[in-house]
Amino acid sequence: RAKEYQTMVSSFYDLVTDFYEWGWGQSFHFAPRLVGETFEESMVRAEYYLALRTNIQPDSKVLDLGCGVGGPMRNIHQFTGADITGITINEYQVRVGNQYCAQRGFDHKCRSFQGDFQNLSEKFEPDSFDAAYAIEATCHSPDRRVCFQQVSRCLKKGALFAAYDWVVLPERGYDSNNPDHVRIKEGIEVGNGLPTLATTQDIVNALEDSGFEVVDVFDANKDVHSDHQIPWYSTLYGSFTLKGFRMTRLGRICTHTLVSTLEFFRIAPQGSTRVSSMLNATALDLVEAGRKEIFTPSLLFVARKK
Repeated sequence: RAKEYQTMVSSFYDLVTDFYEWGWGQSFHFAPRLVGETFEESMVRAEYYLALRTNIQPDSKVLDLGCGVGGPMRNIHQFTGADITGITINEYQVRVGNQYCAQRGFDHKCRSFQGDFQNLSEKFEPDSFDAAYAIEATCHSPDRRVCFQQVSRCLKKGALFAAYDWVVLPERGYDSNNPDHVRIKEGIEVGNGLPTLATTQDIVNALEDSGFEVVDVFDANKDVHSDHQIPWYSTLYGSFTLKGFRMTRLGRICTHTLVSTLEFFRIAPQGSTRVSSMLNATALDLVEAGRKEIFTPSLLFVARKK
């Protein structure tokens, strides 16, 4: 999978972007969620926290790695006033994201470009940005050292780079010799277009090898099963409300049936049913991994360019 990274990731998002927007909204990520907090509030809080940790100011020039359709970019701009440039490997997401920016009146401060975060030097000059962030995006990198080196090149000296990343958690019990753990890990990878899932130490090593000083690293979901939190994976159950039903297992079955019917009558693109099946399967893997605490989608790191 790592060798076919560009084709795999772009093709994956060609297929799933509309599904993600239907089920999730314009921000394609998970978030720690407090009891009493809505799904949307938890998502925005996670994005604002990243902006605070990277010290984004109104006059900052910021890079968003793997920006998707730009939901977090627009939220962080609204929060900080910063000028934000997003990069995504998928051209369809660029078109959709820039349309959303224009609709919000943010296109003078927010924009997306098609490009590969493994090769940022093709798009940006050295020392171009005051800060950079990524939200559940660099897990798609086939070699984080290359990715982080490219980020370092684009940042000014002393600038901060922060991200939420997907990792398996040996420190919490993930065992690479446990066939059940490996099955869950590989299900997440295949269902989300990932080369392979890293560990916390893998990411720390890659940052340090790429010219960064690691300021902080921790699992933002470390209290996932606290009485004061709603588990990040609970959203995959959904709730039996008009808005939440589509996220429940029954809701996903109904959506899958509708998609199959639409594809049969050639209203939905060919392959839509297969994508729906894949996303339903990986949702089950994510829930199982979350319950066992062998995986998190929210390893947060903050690093400073030396």
